[in-house]
Amino acid sequence: QSIAGLLRPDAGRIMVGQRVLFDSAAGVNTAIQRRAVAYVLQNLALFPHLTVEENVQYGLATLSRAERRQRALSVLESFRIAHLLKRKPREISGGESQRVALARSLVTDPCLLLLDEPLAALDLPTQQRLIDDLRAWNASHRIPILYVTHSQREVFALGERVIVLENGRVLAQGAPQDVLRAPRGETIAQLAGFENIFDGGVIAVHESQGTMTCRLAGTQVELEVPLVRTSVGAPVRIAIAAGDILVATERPRSLSARNVLAGRIVSLEQQGVTVLAEVDCGLPFHVKLTPTARDSLRLALGREVWLVIKTYSCHLLQPSVSEHLSP
Repeated sequence: QSIAGLLRPDAGRIMVGQRVLFDSAAGVNTAIQRRAVAYVLQNLALFPHLTVEENVQYGLATLSRAERRQRALSVLESFRIAHLLKRKPREISGGESQRVALARSLVTDPCLLLLDEPLAALDLPTQQRLIDDLRAWNASHRIPILYVTHSQREVFALGERVIVLENGRVLAQGAPQDVLRAPRGETIAQLAGFENIFDGGVIAVHESQGTMTCRLAGTQVELEVPLVRTSVGAPVRIAIAAGDILVATERPRSLSARNVLAGRIVSLEQQGVTVLAEVDCGLPFHVKLTPTARDSLRLALGREVWLVIKTYSCHLLQPSVSEHLSP
């Protein structure tokens, strides 16, 4: 809202490239209509009484009728919705409405695009098609896009640089793979899709091996994890992605992986092309499998299994901002 000009900051400076949009010290506050910033809201805010073509042309009032139509048709074609020209918003789908909202923002040739969780209400196939369209559009126009999302899938699909915010503080920033593949805080771990987060304590440090042994809180479950600067007795928080855990139906032997946990399957749920299993090993572990793996291993509720977890699949987390701020 501050970048778009809808909210005036108490202090600071906002720049797009070398162009100053706001500078409290210099007294600069560029008017909304002169910022050339496109902003797509979650609710889209399409005009229900206007056609798709009229919605897209809305911000082009200063151009001739022919130029408005040409510009609108060009951007509608780029988002594959030119065939919807004469329809009203109530006559099109959610994915088509999102495309219209994007087209209406981009037809003005902005210098910056702001997107606030634009795909949150759409199903996965529609999201993927829109991601592909948006990526293709930006490849030919190359303007900055500030994209707010809670979806790691969207971060990896569209992001060149990610900034993780919590309570107004920057927790991490950098390339998506650097920030999300090895999370250092619980907020980032949850965003990155680490389904297993456990409290525990250090019971042994193996400096020569670069590892340490931790016991998970309230259990006798022990995990070997990478060594960090700590000492025996220190509390730790460990994150493990469900997709990084292997399942065996017989106790594995002669493995390089150091963590082998016995457990019993308490739930199996298929989610699209993924099966999510919950395994009780003294506390619940969530594991992702393919349907083929489930069927070939003949997994079923109540079956005894062993979980195999590599040491470096265990990520040690730092306390969250809220933990830092607590009394």
